[in-house]
Amino acid sequence: MMRSIVGVIAIFLAGVVTARMTEPPVNQASGDAQLQLGNFSVSLAVKDIGASRLFYEKLGFRVIMGEQAKNWLILQNETSTIGLFQGVFSKNTLTFNPGWDRKGGTLPDFDDVRAIQRTLKSRGLTPAPEADESTSGPASLMLMDPDGNPILLDQHVPSPKK
Repeated sequence: MMRSIVGVIAIFLAGVVTARMTEPPVNQASGDAQLQLGNFSVSLAVKDIGASRLFYEKLGFRVIMGEQAKNWLILQNETSTIGLFQGVFSKNTLTFNPGWDRKGGTLPDFDDVRAIQRTLKSRGLTPAPEADESTSGPASLMLMDPDGNPILLDQHVPSPKK
């Protein structure tokens, strides 16, 4: 009997997941299409970048960019990206890089950080600091989530040509 109930629940959940995967991405709060925030990583505020590097390398991460002498490194494993920053951030920060793929390559099409900022403002969010709307190249903005976690949108590439 218990196996039958578990089986029915599993089939139901599989159907829900499959249905969700075929629906176009929509922001549930506003009904708007989702933003393309870019490559995601967690930027860690570390006290000793050398010790942190050794620790994360033991977890299987490898350095893909950065300069330890300048107190920043980007590390990846098969599925995750982290940044180690000594003296750069006061708190661990969720980081999105509009225009970058997982390897730091420029995407052919993406949402520019200034367009993202306009959408965020229209949804009642207030970036601080804001991206400079008068520019068209690299720019960044910061948000705080309701729990005080910093979120950085940091675009390193020129705006896409649309």
